[in-house]
Amino acid sequence: MFRIPDLKKKILFTALFLVLYRMGSFVPIPGVDASALRAFFEGAREGGNTLFGLLDLFVGGNFERASVFALGIMPYITASIVIQLLGSIIPYFEKLRKEGAEGQKKMNQITRYGTVGLGAFNAITITLWLTNLSGGVVPNPGILFHFTGIVTLVTGTMIVMWIGEQITEHGIGNGISLIIFAGIIARYPEGFIRMFQKIGAEPTYAWKAVFAVILMVAVTAAVIFVT
Repeated sequence: MFRIPDLKKKILFTALFLVLYRMGSFVPIPGVDASALRAFFEGAREGGNTLFGLLDLFVGGNFERASVFALGIMPYITASIVIQLLGSIIPYFEKLRKEGAEGQKKMNQITRYGTVGLGAFNAITITLWLTNLSGGVVPNPGILFHFTGIVTLVTGTMIVMWIGEQITEHGIGNGISLIIFAGIIARYPEGFIRMFQKIGAEPTYAWKAVFAVILMVAVTAAVIFVT
């Protein structure tokens, strides 16, 4: 496989950009106490709240770490879906769809603008949520924190979007799918450790563990199929 220079180059390119994505996942939002936020998530898990865990799964733990990539690629995916739906409803977008490569280029640009807008909305929601958490998650809440937090999160989303586009164009497979896949895979080791600990303390939890493993395999297979 590696005897083919072009394929080797694409594989290395994809691996490099996925590593860059994972490195950025450990850069925190300025002004957030990471240990206090981690304690909040631990308490939520012990209390049986799985919503945060599910959300965190698809962004590779970035939400729990209050990473600059906490929004992940979700604003871009949402914007893409909305634009595609508008292509069947609004004449202007329908016209762009019929213009071939040039029309697709314009739609991609509109999608990027939509990503910024959705990212900003989500970032505002997250910064407000963080400041309302107890336990000193944000030691110094205020206008400065909200401003830097929003700018950081939106910038992070645009970087993730750019990484995905670069992988799609110069690497192997669909960049967006691979980013989601990398985030999910990164959570597997920690997830399995917690799963076995839970089974040891509560044997009846085993059937839930089996369901979780099936879900993990299904998600992995789906991403491989799409890619």
